[in-house]
Amino acid sequence: MISIVPASGTNNTPTTFAGTPLKLVCQDKLSPLPPGQIQISGYLGHKLDLCVSNRVMLQNVDACVEPFKIRNDGMGGFRGEFWGKWYTSAMLAYGYTQQPEHQKIVEDAIAKLIQTQADDGYIGTNDAEKEHRTDGFWNIWGRKYALLGMIANFDQTGNQKVLESACRAADCLIEEIGATSGKNIAATGWVGWKGLDSCSVLEPIVLLYQRTGEPRYLEFADTIVRSWDHPNRLSPTGLRLIQNVFGDVAMWKMSGAPKAYEMTSCFEGLCELYRATGNDYYFDACKKLAENILRDEITIIGSGSMAEIWCNTRKRQTEPMYHAMETCVTATWLKYLYQLLRLTGESRYADEMEITLYNALIAAQMPQGNWWAYFTPLMGERTASHIQFPEIGSSCCVANGPRALMLTPYWAIMETAEGPAVNLYAPLKAQIQTPARQKLTLNCETEYPAEGSVKITMDLKRPESFMLKLRIPGWSRQTTLSINGEPYQGYIIAGTYAHIERTWKTGDVIELGLDMRTRVQYAPAGTGDEALIRGPLVLSFDSRLIPPQPDPQSVPMYRYEFHHSGGDFVDVKRIPSPDPNIWLTFEVSVQDESGALHTLPMCDYTSAGNLWGEGNVFRTWIQQPFDVRHLYVILDWRVNTHVGVFPQVPDIYKK
Repeated sequence: MISIVPASGTNNTPTTFAGTPLKLVCQDKLSPLPPGQIQISGYLGHKLDLCVSNRVMLQNVDACVEPFKIRNDGMGGFRGEFWGKWYTSAMLAYGYTQQPEHQKIVEDAIAKLIQTQADDGYIGTNDAEKEHRTDGFWNIWGRKYALLGMIANFDQTGNQKVLESACRAADCLIEEIGATSGKNIAATGWVGWKGLDSCSVLEPIVLLYQRTGEPRYLEFADTIVRSWDHPNRLSPTGLRLIQNVFGDVAMWKMSGAPKAYEMTSCFEGLCELYRATGNDYYFDACKKLAENILRDEITIIGSGSMAEIWCNTRKRQTEPMYHAMETCVTATWLKYLYQLLRLTGESRYADEMEITLYNALIAAQMPQGNWWAYFTPLMGERTASHIQFPEIGSSCCVANGPRALMLTPYWAIMETAEGPAVNLYAPLKAQIQTPARQKLTLNCETEYPAEGSVKITMDLKRPESFMLKLRIPGWSRQTTLSINGEPYQGYIIAGTYAHIERTWKTGDVIELGLDMRTRVQYAPAGTGDEALIRGPLVLSFDSRLIPPQPDPQSVPMYRYEFHHSGGDFVDVKRIPSPDPNIWLTFEVSVQDESGALHTLPMCDYTSAGNLWGEGNVFRTWIQQPFDVRHLYVILDWRVNTHVGVFPQVPDIYKK
């Protein structure tokens, strides 16, 4: 769900917009805090601030709106997606910062889009006659994002005129492609993706039903889901998304079009349909999809795909891959996990979100926050995204990355009916409403994930009994927890929440110690490669720490392997980083062929290759044993871009 306001209630009360309860059958187990109630500092907060100031709020809004004014996409363009993608991230960013200058930007942007609305309600970038609009390859896809943007605005502002415009735009679409139109929505869109792109409009349609209660939106949502089972000109067998999921069909074989991003987007809509209907069949399918993706596709950095499609990435992740792990896939996977975290209240989804956040997602953001990568490899050179439409000055991934990153404040700390749940440890301060409806301030002090110690201090006006949930990461096998200096006597189980129920008062201190031993990860394909993870952070070799040998044959052979200590762990020591662009550097214990111990420097994956230029190479998976003379696989920038020249950041975003 794009909106940052919870589509569920806390303290057993349903969420309302403009005084109207949402039409929900199923309430979420976890709900985000209202906008502006949390501020994050430290490394992660800095990344958020850079994203807001150097990317999101610098967007040329007129450039995004212009395609809706002149409707210049014809049959094959997808300029219609950019306004909505950017705008949903802008609403997340404004909700986080609550800055008046950001409010003005989002208000101007929504007004400019609505001014393009046609008399029949159409908001889009295709100039075809009404009966042929949906023939455009990406027409419905772009209209989906416009709807999501308008809904995101309404959810924060309660502006009824914006909601009315969104309803008119949706009604126009229903008239063109709904049940009475004689058309099948799964037979529209670009031929290569078999209707997945068009069918993903399911999400905003269900969101409109939740906010209006209008039966026509629920009926159209049902039509969309039923269309997945109908054979059509694009898919002779039909998409059969739900049946394939339950049938354990490999992700790369699903539906004849395993487009990772669009497929997951369809299931984001199915999550919303479950909230609206309570149909457990939908819910079970959504959970099963996540399990199948984890089984088949997600790599150690928390993303998957090659050339934008599911491709058995999990087993292939040690290979040299081209177009590896699209940022749109990374962002949508994180947003999908957010859906399941809210619906189930299970901390394992937050575990996966943290891995994705601290590795695949942040690594895709350029160091100054002004631009993003299109692809995020596990070895080679990092490459900035090319610009898909010069007049807009963006790409799908540059627009999508901030949507996932700016979601972070809304899942870091969440509300439940019993009390707050802490999902993400970072230097932060959060304002939370307790079950008794008094204001609770949580102040978190930590260097995590650089170190494993976390200190949380309570501040509330009067003592109150409620439950505090602390996420214990699945990888933290040895965790300590104390309250006011006394060891916690309850259960502390990795991969679950610690449920601490007591009478809390101002000044109470919770101290958490997470297991930061560096873990060995073995190649899923059994190739003998190994990788290292410390806490949630994947480690990598980088050419600034160990330069490539210009003439490997002129120096002696040095063969090493990671020195395992105590089973599947490697001794690692944090040391000062020799390069200001490298966040964390570690000495890693290795042994040579005689068994003698040595150390080699490695850094966090997000810093690896972050000079974003030719020659700064890195590598994450390492064959055991390995020869330092041949440490790097030189995959240059060409394998991670669609264009034949080194991509450049647009001048407006250069810092």
